[in-house]
Amino acid sequence: MSYGRRRPATPPRRDTRLVSSADAQHSTASDQPFRLIVTGGGTGGHTYPALTAVRTLNARLAAGGRALDVLWVGTADSLESRVAAAEGIRFASVATGKIRRASNPLKMLSPANVKDMGRVPLGVAQARKLVNDHRPDVVLATGGYVAVPVGLAARLCKRPLVVHEQTVRLGLANRSLAGRATRVAVSSDSTLPLLPEAARARAVVTGNPVRPEVLTGQPEKARTALGLTGFAPELPTVYVTGGAQGSQQINGLVRDVLPWLLPQANVIHQCGPANVDELRAHTATLPAELASRYLLTGYVGAELPDVLALADLVISRSGAGTIAELTALGKAAVFVPLATSAGNEQAHNARHLEEAGAAVALADPPTADTLRTALTPLLADPAARTTMADAARTHGRPDAAERLIDTLLEAAGEGEAAR
Repeated sequence: MSYGRRRPATPPRRDTRLVSSADAQHSTASDQPFRLIVTGGGTGGHTYPALTAVRTLNARLAAGGRALDVLWVGTADSLESRVAAAEGIRFASVATGKIRRASNPLKMLSPANVKDMGRVPLGVAQARKLVNDHRPDVVLATGGYVAVPVGLAARLCKRPLVVHEQTVRLGLANRSLAGRATRVAVSSDSTLPLLPEAARARAVVTGNPVRPEVLTGQPEKARTALGLTGFAPELPTVYVTGGAQGSQQINGLVRDVLPWLLPQANVIHQCGPANVDELRAHTATLPAELASRYLLTGYVGAELPDVLALADLVISRSGAGTIAELTALGKAAVFVPLATSAGNEQAHNARHLEEAGAAVALADPPTADTLRTALTPLLADPAARTTMADAARTHGRPDAAERLIDTLLEAAGEGEAAR
């Protein structure tokens, strides 16, 4: 994949054209690379949609014989810095200010908040220099505290700004930038009424970009790769996940219902690498017949698309990325929202789908009993799972990345040029 101006020590991952700034200066106007600044990060929910957008834009431009010159602006020593390095994308950091939320507005004026807010002008100054140097055709902001100074710098430098919101409700960073953005891309129609009134006319529903490989899974590959020889083909398969590091809360709930669950389902349980030994000790006494229908694994990597294709039902958190993938695939799901998510966004995401019949959301605090109650009708009735999966699919946007790229190109004034 060629993004332009890579770090010399990072080898290209794919055989595509590399265009440096020096090359660009000697090119004709039609051969100029498309210049993008992408900003956002702090969590995977902000970082991976941005990465998918970059990959999709690169592919779109390459199909037309044009290169992409991208700079990712984020926080030093962060997830986004590591992702950018792995992709060979040039990365720069700016100062950021984290705002610690509080129900009492007076508590927002804490010494830590005041100190961090004082860093924002420095971050804007640093970002402004980066924008002036890179001269982007458009800036994409996907949220997180780092997006604020970069988004403000884009507008100060009169560069088009596209803000993308992954969740139903606007995050703090995107809310502060929405009124200044050229376009505001949202993942759900339900977000439109929540936008500042001045931003609604510039809003477009794109959905949340989903990695293309997630949509290409094959159930048989999962059975082969994971050695699921003991799984009963007549029973539904439940995939349990708490994310890459696992969730102790979800692990405990599933552990407590396993003796009840396994007689009526196969279970793939991705528990997080640090939690495997403890869970294996708890499940060592399962009868052999039930144990053969239970796969405990710390991490699911390249097999994830195939595991999702095999799964009839998913138990998981309700982060924006997870919801985007499950709705794009049309999967029945029981969500255990992370209670400490920013702005309680996971609970809002889960309730939004539950109200549409597209999922079940466990109330806080979830218990083994409430999990059993949620699972019982879905395990007993294939038609109930199908109805829920169909409802989920109506909320999915598997073409979200392409829609977001359309929006970026339109904001840059090149809506037709790169199609």
